[in-house]
Amino acid sequence: MKLNSDVEKVLRNPKRILEVSIPVKRAQGKVEVVRGFRVQHNDAAGPYKGGLRFHQDVNMDEVKALATLMTLKCAVVHLPLGGAKGGIVLDPAKYTEKELEQITRSYVRLIEPFIGPDTDVPAPDVNTDARVMLWIADEYSKLKKKKVLGVVTGKPVSHGGSVGRDDATSKGGMFILDEVMKDFGKKKKDTKVVIQGFGNAGANMANILYARGYNIVAVSDSKGGMYCKDGLDPLATMQCKVKKGSVVECGGEGFQPKIGMSCMRITNEKLLELPCDVLILAALENQITQKNAAKVKAKIVFELANGPTTIEADVALAKHGVVVIPDILANAGGVTVSYFEMLQNKTNRYWDSEEVEKKLKRIMVAGWKNVAKNKKKYRCTYRQAAFITALERLAKILTLRGGR
Repeated sequence: MKLNSDVEKVLRNPKRILEVSIPVKRAQGKVEVVRGFRVQHNDAAGPYKGGLRFHQDVNMDEVKALATLMTLKCAVVHLPLGGAKGGIVLDPAKYTEKELEQITRSYVRLIEPFIGPDTDVPAPDVNTDARVMLWIADEYSKLKKKKVLGVVTGKPVSHGGSVGRDDATSKGGMFILDEVMKDFGKKKKDTKVVIQGFGNAGANMANILYARGYNIVAVSDSKGGMYCKDGLDPLATMQCKVKKGSVVECGGEGFQPKIGMSCMRITNEKLLELPCDVLILAALENQITQKNAAKVKAKIVFELANGPTTIEADVALAKHGVVVIPDILANAGGVTVSYFEMLQNKTNRYWDSEEVEKKLKRIMVAGWKNVAKNKKKYRCTYRQAAFITALERLAKILTLRGGR
């Protein structure tokens, strides 16, 4: 694409990197110190935007990479936002709710000068939710001595959140997948779908696609999966998961989401190797690697999660003719509705679900068309086309403002 070298230099480096130490007094009276990060990659297009995650394996390199991808994700669907990401190094299962609140509020106090509705707006990510966002908004408001709901997105609807945010990632993904199937001339009822990750995004995606006539044949969570060659009912599967603790317990005798269905337990590793039309990755990073890429039998890999395919695996999949719909386009529905929440907070006018869905569809379909156009123009993969689409927009913005 002949990217301007000055633009490339700017985008290779995050604009600001924050690392903080957060003391927390445990229930037993002992004091621990946990580390927190916030990386602000680029704000040329608008305020920094990106999630905050709680995870014991969070590290600075991961947060830097995710912040960079957020810049590209916002750019590929033409949102007036930049990219950021945050993380706190802890296993939330080992802390009480009171301790997690204490940590979150301390984190806000440490990064408060660098966040705000027009500066950097965090959102939920791995192991964080609407409750955590309310803690952030409340602490930030106390520091500013006024109510500032717009400092975060992903809030409950009753506290300034947007309707449609809970399933925005999945619904945005559905709009993209519908366009993919349309361009590929494939009917929904003839499309066999496998979903790795049956949490919020994966389960919502399964329900949405099932309602639209797609054939869901396998799902999995962290403990394993279930494969039903004739198709399964995602809602019945989720009811079983809630009752038994995992979908892996739903594939044996005594559980039949549909009469006459033949289901079996399957490992997460084998699930990735099932023959299907679409493999939706809705779990964590680095699920398809150089080691298992050659075993993937899906015709299309759809990245609903962030970074589920490694660089080496991406090359291997392309070599074997597997189409990959990249994360920065496939899961951009979440940040798009987060942007809608920012607009609603600013204007104090809140939209109904029909308006949110209509606006989301328009943005996602336009994003797909731009990426598909660049794929054809540059004769490249969809991931390369998505990067080109994002970088074209960022290059134009940075060049006009002098590359800063």
